[in-house]
Amino acid sequence: MREISVKALAKINLGLDVLRKREDGYHEVKMVMQTIHLFDRLEIKRTANRGIRIETNLSFLPTNENNLVFQAARLLIEEFGISDGIFVELQKHIPVAAGMAGGSTDAAAVLYGMNRMFDLGLTKEELMQRGLKIGADVPYCLMRGTALAEGIGEKLTALPPMVKCPVLIAKPQVNVSTRFVYENLKLNDTTEHPDIDLLVREIRRKDLKKIAAGMGNILETVTGKEYPVIEQIRHHMMENGALNARMSGSGPTVFGLFDSEDTAAGAYEAMKESGLSRQVYLTGIYNNAI
Repeated sequence: MREISVKALAKINLGLDVLRKREDGYHEVKMVMQTIHLFDRLEIKRTANRGIRIETNLSFLPTNENNLVFQAARLLIEEFGISDGIFVELQKHIPVAAGMAGGSTDAAAVLYGMNRMFDLGLTKEELMQRGLKIGADVPYCLMRGTALAEGIGEKLTALPPMVKCPVLIAKPQVNVSTRFVYENLKLNDTTEHPDIDLLVREIRRKDLKKIAAGMGNILETVTGKEYPVIEQIRHHMMENGALNARMSGSGPTVFGLFDSEDTAAGAYEAMKESGLSRQVYLTGIYNNAI
């Protein structure tokens, strides 16, 4: 196989809690991750010239070792002694630095694509082990679907598939530093935590309205206060029929779940007209494996 085309799908956090800060500086989390049908496209090709070359449709993205795509390709090249070069054409559609695992899912796509292209024979679990060396979200991006993530996000438990429903995505024109959010998160006896266990139970019961009601993200206490537009987007979605709307990851992207395609379509148009968000997408839940 000389080339392969791979979709790299985005994720949202139906629930995100931070339990504590560990001695190593990382935070212990408990999250429900969900793949959605919003994706980047990667065309991966073998080349006669050694090295890794990346081209992308976004001029501000790095195309060197600072890109997780580069790191994923280099990891497999070095481990398996691959003598061919790699060329990756990355068509980016997932909002960048948005709490949707855009870089991690691109890295996962490269691991998956190169494994097939070079017939490396790695299982999904073996790819996930290698993905963890690149980033905590990469194993989940290889797993896909509905999952409980614990530890620093690397301990994954598959959950029953999430109820299919329309998902509205809106990213405001602000940039959020994940480090800033975690450094300013206050965890004490008065901190209100989302009930992730209850959310998991509702996902198992497949009650969309109760799932939506149980969604929560503790990081909104930081990002939402720092950037009021996030709360404005959340309220705008709910005023236009969302069952609930929450921030994904450390933000600033907000997603809303809907029980009607027509209502979601109306909310999509209203969000575009509002001027609150630079990037607006109407998509849906994605439960298929990679």
